[in-house]
Amino acid sequence: MEKHHPMSNKQSSHDSYEKTTEFRPFSPAVTPHMRTFHLSWFNLFSCFFTTFSIPPLLPIIRDDLNLTAADIGTAGSASFAGSILSRLLMGPICDLVGPRKASGILSLITAPIILITSIASTPGEFIVVRFLVGFSLATFVANQYWMTSMFSETVVGSANAFAAGWANTGAGVTQLLMPIIYSSILYFPHVSSSTAWRLSFIVPAVFQTITGILVLVFGHDNKNKNKNQYPPTTPLDSINPKESLESTLKVIFRGLGDYRGWILALLYGFSFGVEMTTDNIIAEYFYDRFGVNLQSAGTIAACFGMTNFFARPMGGFVSDKMGKRFGVRGRLWSLWIVQTVAGLLCVLLGRVNSLWSSIIVMCCFSAFVQAASGLIFGVVPFVSKRSLGVISGMTGSGGTIGAVVTQMLLS
Repeated sequence: MEKHHPMSNKQSSHDSYEKTTEFRPFSPAVTPHMRTFHLSWFNLFSCFFTTFSIPPLLPIIRDDLNLTAADIGTAGSASFAGSILSRLLMGPICDLVGPRKASGILSLITAPIILITSIASTPGEFIVVRFLVGFSLATFVANQYWMTSMFSETVVGSANAFAAGWANTGAGVTQLLMPIIYSSILYFPHVSSSTAWRLSFIVPAVFQTITGILVLVFGHDNKNKNKNQYPPTTPLDSINPKESLESTLKVIFRGLGDYRGWILALLYGFSFGVEMTTDNIIAEYFYDRFGVNLQSAGTIAACFGMTNFFARPMGGFVSDKMGKRFGVRGRLWSLWIVQTVAGLLCVLLGRVNSLWSSIIVMCCFSAFVQAASGLIFGVVPFVSKRSLGVISGMTGSGGTIGAVVTQMLLS
């Protein structure tokens, strides 16, 4: 007798790998697939919130710790460097233990690190903290892997883009909320500025811890061993450990040897990498260049990050539509067009001199560069289904390497 998913209402909504063929991002989290979607993006949202909770308070922190421009640039690069190796390793880890455990455990391990920021007293300590905090962004790879294992080819581009796009808004929301949290703490009597910014980091640490627990308790893994369309597997208790290791290494090297994965990593470096660097510096940029106050700078910076709510999902939606009509070639052409426009807008952003012109160009640039990221991960699932975790990790690491390079160029 054919086995039906216990939560399925109709057979036609799932394929033979127990992936759903329907994606309704605004539907309640009542099915395992949609519950996974909402838990995954919310968990990654908290990781972005935590990682980028420091930049909006940099004008205060730099004066308290006597940070130089070089220190700030090095700390920004360190925050991305910390996630390069972790993202590369996250793909194979997802292959071994599943994305639910990988993302949940990493969130719990890295959440306390942001609290260490509150005891930093020297530029060196501040740089080390930013390096360690960046490890939490490896949950992005688990997020995209998880979506690919739960949603079929016809909707996976949209699922990946919505999950990552909504999660990336955490980088914008934190730009808006951290100055408010700081100001609220500062409002209490006998609380100094130095104490207020240090206490502010309790909020992101607690938030990330809660989402990590939710993922582990309520998340759902696709139990179908062929969920990524691998060749049929044998039961785990009948696999020789040596053969299992050889098979794993074969998958890893096959992925690393696929030139298409490296091309996607390069493209992602110049889309998502540039986006993360902008998240890192945009509040300080408007604070210093146009003389706006801390909360205004945070609000402007929030506009950049929160564009992810619709821009990256739109990229995934376009990728799926073009894929249905023109195949993978349609996905690639739409990616090329959108990322080219993003590059031109990035150049223009550096040449406008008025506050409102900069804000308008920034918002347009944000929309296109984030849509490009969504389009890239609309292509990733079609590169190598056998080495999906490796390709996802390579592409995700490419984004952080691009961020490091961009941060160094701007320092």
